[in-house]
Amino acid sequence: MRLFFTIIVAMRALHRNKMRSTLTALGIIIGVGAVIAMVSIGNGAKSQVEAQVASFGQNLIIVFAGSATSGGAHGGWGGAGTLTIEDANAIKTEVRDVEAVSPEVRTSAQALANGFNWGTNCNGESQDYLSMRQWPLSSGTMFTEQDVRSAAKVCIVGQTIVNNLFPQGDPVGQIIRIRNLPFKVLGVLAAKGFSVQGSDQDDLIVVPYTSAMKRITKQTYLRTINVEASSADQIDQIQHDITDLLRERHRTGNGKDDDFTVRNQKEIADAFTATTQTMTYLLGAIASVSLIVGGIGIMNIMLVSVTERTREIGIRMAVGARGRDVLMQFLIEAVVLSLMGGILGILLGVGTSQLLSKLNGWPTLVSPTAVVVAFVFSGAVGIFFGYYPARKAAQLDPIEALRYE
Repeated sequence: MRLFFTIIVAMRALHRNKMRSTLTALGIIIGVGAVIAMVSIGNGAKSQVEAQVASFGQNLIIVFAGSATSGGAHGGWGGAGTLTIEDANAIKTEVRDVEAVSPEVRTSAQALANGFNWGTNCNGESQDYLSMRQWPLSSGTMFTEQDVRSAAKVCIVGQTIVNNLFPQGDPVGQIIRIRNLPFKVLGVLAAKGFSVQGSDQDDLIVVPYTSAMKRITKQTYLRTINVEASSADQIDQIQHDITDLLRERHRTGNGKDDDFTVRNQKEIADAFTATTQTMTYLLGAIASVSLIVGGIGIMNIMLVSVTERTREIGIRMAVGARGRDVLMQFLIEAVVLSLMGGILGILLGVGTSQLLSKLNGWPTLVSPTAVVVAFVFSGAVGIFFGYYPARKAAQLDPIEALRYE
């Protein structure tokens, strides 16, 4: 019952100085709102990156060629052509729990059709590529295993190719010339937009990898092998088995550097999201400074309040209030200011993040965890910065307080 009356007294004191209470809470409002808005922007960017990495496919393992050493110089991924079709076939037949394999050949090429030409990317892939990437066709069909075996001159095209080379009609069944070689268009890829690196994923022509190697690039090696695991639980084991298999095939044991690099989808996603995660923490830390400033403002106002109400404190003590009652009263005032500021700050932060998303097209994601942490932290700021003024009030001598003018 004593605590209840103490709360009532504290609320009445705040109500008597509505303008000052509002201005005091403003620092917390801005601090909490800034934290939530900044973290929402960071989380939105991270979720967008993760979604785009996930669009590469599920349970994906990628083998990169060319991590080799020559004359003391270390080459990076793709620095040398060290992977072959035989390596891809060996992975498919000898590694357990592999769902699909797509050897990959990448090159740039000039494409011509209907009197238009367009410089684009050309990928050589297997017939399983679209299912591995979970990339549907908007029209037409994918090339078949027989097309891959015969190095057929067939292809599927991205939406950017359609827009630039076939503006007047459906490209399915028409001929597109790639480096002056005629390829029949079998299908059109569903639009995906830009990737996390900022490249246009729809600016792409996909042909059988055998056609790319024999007819377009004249290469006898691969830069990349895409491998799909049967389940997420098997990824680590499959990655280990691929590494052991390729070391045996390439004879890179006895302390030699591997001439390939194996990465799984999680490692690739972590690499892409590391920067956005760091930026989220940085933005949150910068915005948190506003909370500290708001807490200092609360301490300052509470100290002024103690000085102004010294006589009131003396009267309360004279009629029986204990020091801890006075301490609790002023501490409750500080916490109420902080929590009120926290609630309004949450509303401000959520509203700001939604407004930024609508006006600028920025992806934002309001995290419930960030909301809870910001609210709890605002209460903690009130306790931390309100304790000293409350303790100072509780330690006042009643006689001296009554004499105060």
